[in-house]
Amino acid sequence: SITPDPAPPRPTMARYTPLLLAALLAVAAGVAFAGTTPEGKAFLEANKLKEGVTVTKSGLQYRVLMSGKEGAPSPKASTPCSCHYRGTTIDGKEFDSSYSRGQPTTFAPNQVIAGWTEAMQIMKEGDKWELTIPSEIAYGDRQMGSDITPGAVLVFTLEILKVGV
Repeated sequence: SITPDPAPPRPTMARYTPLLLAALLAVAAGVAFAGTTPEGKAFLEANKLKEGVTVTKSGLQYRVLMSGKEGAPSPKASTPCSCHYRGTTIDGKEFDSSYSRGQPTTFAPNQVIAGWTEAMQIMKEGDKWELTIPSEIAYGDRQMGSDITPGAVLVFTLEILKVGV
């Protein structure tokens, strides 16, 4: 009699565990998978040439609008801060603003998008900066409301009123 070939061994879950774990960690950390749109890239290229704009390794662009007092505290990742902010798309459409609401908001750097997390820890109390944030350190490939589209570059005015509230 003819004996059928045994079925090939099936891959075990252990073989996929590192890949699955990496994917889950990336999602949990809010890592963006989509790149910045072509329009966003052009905006970033033009913006970085403006006077006073600094570009960090991550691609965050910032311009100091107002400096806090010398020696003022900077927040650590988990330090709650009272902040005012205004967020717009690259075409200037405002999508959120604590200024418009007339009341500052409190959050720690580790509770917001990666671009803010980075900027806030460089800033000090009393600083007011303009942040231009590539999608990779903003919302990535996620649609956020009707105005923030996948791959969007975002522009924020961020003011740290008080560190450690």
